[in-house]
Amino acid sequence: MLVAGRDQIVAYANALLDVEHWPEFAPPGLQVVGSDEVTLLACGVSSSRELLERAAAEGADMILVHHGLFWRNEPLVIDRRQRGRLEVLFNANASLVAYHLALDAHATLGNAAQLAERVGAAPEGPFGTVGLACTVAGLSIAELGTRVAEAVEREPLVFAGGPDRINRLAISTGAAGYDLIRAAHEGFDALLTGEPEEPSLATARELGIHLIAAGHHATERFGVQALAAHLAETFAIEWLYLDVENPV
Repeated sequence: MLVAGRDQIVAYANALLDVEHWPEFAPPGLQVVGSDEVTLLACGVSSSRELLERAAAEGADMILVHHGLFWRNEPLVIDRRQRGRLEVLFNANASLVAYHLALDAHATLGNAAQLAERVGAAPEGPFGTVGLACTVAGLSIAELGTRVAEAVEREPLVFAGGPDRINRLAISTGAAGYDLIRAAHEGFDALLTGEPEEPSLATARELGIHLIAAGHHATERFGVQALAAHLAETFAIEWLYLDVENPV
């Protein structure tokens, strides 16, 4: 069984994702210290107790997530929720590693880049803080919606307000419905994101832009998998992805 050092893996990932560049809402990288050595890397979207328990049951030494345990402006008290999650990690001697904005934005491993690849969109540059500006081959909103549904394995919410054919597509995963106005003002035909906002339907119609909201969780499953696969190949360790059902 091949083994890699925890700190070596984290240092490599920190540099790969350029974590110092991002004004984070959460501490990037190592959030909870576990075993010094890693043979199995488990990954998932969010550090729920269910995910941590399933990873521990698989024997993971390190757990990689997009949404970690600690966030700016959250209470510093360890409540029952946090205690339960920490107990799982401590009992399993497993490290928790989390990357948020830095993983969203990475040019190849990031959530936006991975989603773009799956829907057949060609990146042409950045969009917003962590999104991508893309081109697509003159798709109808129905055709793009079908591609998105196949990629995320669920039916997305579609607000059809834009042109008959989509050529410029903005992608910003997660809770980025607020980017709809920016996308319209920058001349995009559609925005693909995770969560819409309450005004999104009216905004799409009034600004002449399509919105596809495919789920916060669903649109952010791919970055952790791409990063975990890359780390596993780089350090010759095993990895697995664990999906916890989340309709949001």
